[in-house]
Amino acid sequence: MRFAAIDIGSNAVRLLFCDVYPFQDDFMVKKTSLVRLPIRLGEDVFINGVISETNIQKLIETLKGFKSLSSVYEIVDFRACATSAMREAQNGKEVISAIKKQTGIDIEIIDGEQEAELIYNTHIAEKIDKKGTFLYVDVGGGSTELTLFNNGEKVVSKSFKIGTIRLKNDLVKEEKWKSLKKWVQNLSENHQPSMVIATGGNINKLYKLCGLKDYALFEYDDLKQMNKFIEKYSVDERVRKLGLKPDRADVITHAAKIYLDVMKWANVKQTFVPKVGVADGIIHQLYRKHEINVVQKEIL
Repeated sequence: MRFAAIDIGSNAVRLLFCDVYPFQDDFMVKKTSLVRLPIRLGEDVFINGVISETNIQKLIETLKGFKSLSSVYEIVDFRACATSAMREAQNGKEVISAIKKQTGIDIEIIDGEQEAELIYNTHIAEKIDKKGTFLYVDVGGGSTELTLFNNGEKVVSKSFKIGTIRLKNDLVKEEKWKSLKKWVQNLSENHQPSMVIATGGNINKLYKLCGLKDYALFEYDDLKQMNKFIEKYSVDERVRKLGLKPDRADVITHAAKIYLDVMKWANVKQTFVPKVGVADGIIHQLYRKHEINVVQKEIL
């Protein structure tokens, strides 16, 4: 069975197609295709408050392409979600309406807590310890989502308007950093998370640049050293010499700062990088929904 997900973020739009293979009481997900398009809605919204006409048209053409791919791939189901930038855009509802009219696709705006739950629903933490206490940190272009899980259950979740696009454009005031610091320190004192589970395109790239793979833990000191190494280069040099994409090169160190600060304030020295995101969570959710529908039909 094949499912698809659309993740409309602040820094990019991701189209994910996956095959799901059920077996016994579990299932395996294998990515068929991932298309990442650098449509920066956050650059529009966080500076001007609205999504530009240029990016609206890019979104519409992207989703028209998704419809064509979905037909070829013969997907069972899909879900389209938008996060921080679309949430804050003054013309967000109008954009969603225009997309619906021209493509037939419904875009669902989700909040930070829903983002965290989608990622957690991939059950990636079970690769470490089902009963552990973990602080999930997802850094996007517009916001940072933090969620504490203990023994597989969500304890508390919080979203902060601190993201890479905002930092790049100097849109995060000191009060926001102080608020994040206080929240994380209080969380650490009360719950003492043993590890950070970090998600987002930038941490995935930092992980790869450090030569890590196969779920090896990412040490705080290694992340700090890699960030210092990247900071020595200009954005152009990061593209030419380090092989980073332009829309990654100008934000990756901003993301690293957020992860490093959260780890420091939480008194955590290691992070687990599962390389999953909102789109992966959507796929898992869709398959479980499909399973429930099948069982209900069998009962009827």
